This record gives sequence, structure tokens and C-alpha cells, in this order.
Amino acid sequence: MTILKVSNSKKPVHLKGQLVDTQTRCRHYHSALDIIAIKFKCCDTYFPCYKCHLGLESHDIIRWNKLDLKAEKVILCGSCSNLLYYQEYSTNDNKCLYCRSDFNPHCSLHYSLYFDI
Repeated sequence: MTILKVSNSKKPVHLKGQLVDTQTRCRHYHSALDIIAIKFKCCDTYFPCYKCHLGLESHDIIRWNKLDLKAEKVILCGSCSNLLYYQEYSTNDNKCLYCRSDFNPHCSLHYSLYFDI
């Protein structure tokens, strides 16, 4: 597990996964646009993808609900290491709010695995 110091977080950020680089790409998703990690509610840890979570944890994924998503920063930008609220992430044209790096628009195909929205 990697512990990151993130400028817009009051507590340490735990990043876990089958990482292939320092921008949160993993062996499952490693295109130039795959630079986010998602905080999993069930373990308070950021993973690059659900496959990394399933491979490294022995518990089921618990999805974030709408109310939780307003209070928790659940997205980590692998480019600048800033944290974003789901709303900031999902409504910003697939770009980081802070560094404007492009995110993979196809991540939205997996929202139902992470978010109960």
C-alpha cells in the first residue's frame, strides 16, 4: 500500500492496487487517460479500479450513496494528486478540476460498481 500526502486532504490517502506507474494506472487499465483512483467506501482506501480491489481485498465492494458523495472526496487525480468530490469529477468534461488533465470518459461505464446513484 502506498500512503500519499495530498495537498487538499486533511488525512493521509491510502492507495492500493496492481499499479504500473505513479499516476495510478494499473495492470487492468493503463491507457494515457487512466489516471484516477477511486476511494472505496468499504475499506477507506483508493484503488485504480474494481478489479484491483477484488484481487487484493477479501470483502465485497460497498457502493457510495448520493448523500455520502456530497461529503466525501472519492476521486484521486493520478496526475496532480488532488482529491475531488464525485460531483466535481463527473461534471467537469472528463478533466481534472485542478490540473486539467484528461480522464478516461469510459470510466462512466463502471459507475454502478462504485456509486449507488
